[in-house]
Amino acid sequence: MSSRPDLYEPVATWFATHRRPLPWRDSHTSPWGVLVSEIMSQQTPVSRVAEPWRDWMKRWPTAHALAHADAAEVLLAWGSLGYPRRALRLLDCARIVEQDYGGELPVGVDALTSLPGIGSYTAAAVACFAQGQRACVLDTNIRRVLTRVLDAKPSVKAHVTKHDRDRFDALVPDDPERARIWNEGIMELGALVCRARTPLCEACPLAPHCAWLAAGRPGFGERTTRPQGYEGTDRQIRGKILKTLREGGEATVGTLEGESGTDRDRFARLLADLLDEGFISRTPEGNIALGSPSRFSPRD
Repeated sequence: MSSRPDLYEPVATWFATHRRPLPWRDSHTSPWGVLVSEIMSQQTPVSRVAEPWRDWMKRWPTAHALAHADAAEVLLAWGSLGYPRRALRLLDCARIVEQDYGGELPVGVDALTSLPGIGSYTAAAVACFAQGQRACVLDTNIRRVLTRVLDAKPSVKAHVTKHDRDRFDALVPDDPERARIWNEGIMELGALVCRARTPLCEACPLAPHCAWLAAGRPGFGERTTRPQGYEGTDRQIRGKILKTLREGGEATVGTLEGESGTDRDRFARLLADLLDEGFISRTPEGNIALGSPSRFSPRD
């Protein structure tokens, strides 16, 4: 049961009608497929993830399949999803799963967080949505809904406190299936209705229970964080270098420097960083290619 059936029941009823048919929600999707969707969706709108996820899962449907891929292949397939470091972490994760777990994801939050690139949120999501485990899933959408309903505050803190984690965990039903519906339903509610900038309070099933709405939505519309710029940042220039290699294969250092649009010293620093991090490598001819030249060899 849920400790707050007055919250659980309206969320479950609403979710049954408004649940989006995202491809990784198919009942046949493996825990590995759910993990891939979670990694792809980090800092990327779900609307941009569906097609890349389908293509990825056709090519590498299992951790075993991905473990034997080259970094260059993985980065090419990642394309324009952004934050390509996530692709390499997923590759590292697949190799550990292949080496240490026979190609099958370990079960449970603790086991999942031991894998590279998997934090507490991702581990909880995979455990709850794909492994039949009760877990408290706390992404930004869920935290925003619960913060508004319980605390009458318009937005969430930057980090989850232990106090918040404990009280949000207390709301998760004990039954694993009801826990899945609760977590997934609250997450969907935050994405579609209880949105950060344009909340649709009139359509919210939790409106009768919402402390923020009852208080007149205090603080709504006030900017609490400074917008982060992108133009001219190291991240943008690194993206230009990788984009050039994705589109044209290997390239000379001079070509990459010209495409980067920055000065020589800064370009040299960023190129060295990308080499050190395994995003790119030098060919025998001295050109630059996407990915690391090394291939995966399973342990004996």
